Amino acid sequence: MDAYVVIGNPIAHSKSPEIHAQFAAQTGQQLEYDRLLAPLHGFRAAVQVFMRKGGCGANVTVPFKLEAHDLADTLSERARLAGAVNTLRFEQGRIHGDNTDGAGLVTDITVNAGHALAGRRVLLLGAGGASRGALLPLLEQCPAALVIVNRTAARAAELAAQFAAHGPVSSAAYADLDGPFDVIINATSASLNADLPPLPPSVFGSHTLAYDMMYGRTPTVFMHHAHQHGAMARDGLGMLVEQAAEAFYLWRGVRPATADVFASLRRQLAG
Repeated sequence: MDAYVVIGNPIAHSKSPEIHAQFAAQTGQQLEYDRLLAPLHGFRAAVQVFMRKGGCGANVTVPFKLEAHDLADTLSERARLAGAVNTLRFEQGRIHGDNTDGAGLVTDITVNAGHALAGRRVLLLGAGGASRGALLPLLEQCPAALVIVNRTAARAAELAAQFAAHGPVSSAAYADLDGPFDVIINATSASLNADLPPLPPSVFGSHTLAYDMMYGRTPTVFMHHAHQHGAMARDGLGMLVEQAAEAFYLWRGVRPATADVFASLRRQLAG
């Protein structure tokens, strides 16, 4: 049976095996999918051992996405620009790297949340790996403007310059943001520490979708903050499911439906 894994450290918390098991059952695909804990300095060796055992592909999570990018023999355009890989496909001893995070984000916003990105003003918080992975798929949606802000303004400016050829992207300081945005995406890790990016209240409007890439049992502090200023809010659970569906399609050539899988995970989180 074709074998896949999700590789990370730590990895016991990963919901990927459950997600892909549901995808496989739904689509009639015969495969095995497990967690693989790689030593912090042993990612390359772990991948090579799994390939020698006949593995067909892998998802990659923290802290190995940069190493996965360097390990790949070929890269998709979105992975090359992101500088990070979360999906590996093995074919005849060669490794193809892709990044499905941004595609998962876009699908969750535009399809599941029903919130268009074309012609809209988008604000992206953070200039780290999560933002890098999201930028090309976001710009491919043809927003009117995409503004990047970051606590270190120079990193936001550098990232905007790197992607300038792909769409109307710019950077700004938090204090200089003006007017409401249509979509605000929190790609920082602030919610993990119950912290908030220093956003002026003027960025939120009643039509604004405030999207946090983090998710949990209860709404994040960023989502609460957005609600308090009249905006709609959504967490990143749908992004998790949709990026997995994109990886499944890359491996199997079959695109699974995601609604039931999302609902199942949401029920589990609610406890």
